Amino acid sequence: MRSRSLLLLLVGIFGVCAEEPPPAAEAQDPWGDFWLLRFLVNIGGYATIVVPGFLIIRYFKSKNYLETGRGLCFPVVKSCVFGNEAKVPEEHISSTQTDAQSSTTQQACKLIFCAAGLQVSYLTWGVLQERVMTRTYSTEVGKVGERFRDSQFLVFMNRILALTVAGIYCAVTKQPRHGAPMYKYSFASLSNILSSWCQYEALKFISFPTQVLAKASKVIPVMLMGKVVFHKSYEYWEYLTAVLISVGVSMFLLSNGGSERATSVTTFSGVVILTGYIAFDSFTSNWQDSLFAYKMSSVQMMFGVNLFSCLFTVFSLLEQGALLEAIHFMVRHPDFAFHASLLSICSAFGQLFIFYTISKFGAAVFTIIMTLRQALAILLSCLLYGHPVTAVGSVGVAVVFLALFLRVYARGRMRRKGKKAIDTPVVQKV
Repeated sequence: MRSRSLLLLLVGIFGVCAEEPPPAAEAQDPWGDFWLLRFLVNIGGYATIVVPGFLIIRYFKSKNYLETGRGLCFPVVKSCVFGNEAKVPEEHISSTQTDAQSSTTQQACKLIFCAAGLQVSYLTWGVLQERVMTRTYSTEVGKVGERFRDSQFLVFMNRILALTVAGIYCAVTKQPRHGAPMYKYSFASLSNILSSWCQYEALKFISFPTQVLAKASKVIPVMLMGKVVFHKSYEYWEYLTAVLISVGVSMFLLSNGGSERATSVTTFSGVVILTGYIAFDSFTSNWQDSLFAYKMSSVQMMFGVNLFSCLFTVFSLLEQGALLEAIHFMVRHPDFAFHASLLSICSAFGQLFIFYTISKFGAAVFTIIMTLRQALAILLSCLLYGHPVTAVGSVGVAVVFLALFLRVYARGRMRRKGKKAIDTPVVQKV
């Protein structure tokens, strides 16, 4: 009875239903609904900042400005182009240990706080993400509604609030002296924007459970890339868990492939966009990990990346004329404005919970919490939006998450034995 009441409450808040959404009216969209064209137009908008920025940076470096520069602009140019001397931090973000002097009760309370914050932030974020991208908004009951199409505007909304939260946090707390050249954040920022855009855009072509499982199976292409390109060697359990993840994902997709609704939802475009998400997201994590060679905090990283993300997206939106159109959509549909704002709040504070959890309890505990979140997200999506999951598909989901937990357990054992498991960096984003 309590579970049913909770479900009804979520339905009331998000305005969702398990029925197939009604046909949407075509929103005013200058670029149509062809995702590849949208992608190329966005890239063109980002290039209007990247190309001049590249030329300016190259000019200052070729003129040896660090040695010859003077005047009021020198500190700004030095910070943006050259930075300070790189220093390796004493403790990496993924190796921070809990405070030994804290009592067991205090640690338990902190762990519960972190787990609850992560689950609430990202479960709400996942439900809202699917609501915004797959359902219609209508001002009057009974009339055909319209869908919001611009994924880039949602990325901008998320990043502007995350930038504000990170800026306030850096202002009120003591932070390490910043050493990285500011322009280096732009690389992670650009790939971060593109991966987030792919994440939103993919929901137009595939179901949310499929997206979550694809993100969970990201380890497979990472291992293939490491083996073929970088000639890395992996432990037997890493191959075993990768095979289990492949089997689980295949079971889930094939079990739903026979239904008419599933074949209309999972398309080739969705697969291509998800592949782009995995590629961009992998670059973001690796580039952020390399930036920690400079002495900086995770919140400074959050601020730097989101600063460039806001610059890229707002210029691109203005050039396309999409910013005003998105604002007009918010005015026409106040419930969309509420959903988009809540989506941004969950994204911004979720990032803070990520950094706090890793700093207090390490990467293994964080991975366990987020793996549980992925499983709950699939369950919530199926309950709220009526995604069909067969018995074979359910077994496939269970196999995927069993493999993920095995990876966490085996990696923890290797750390205790003094070995280092090869895996993706623990730097996370939304």
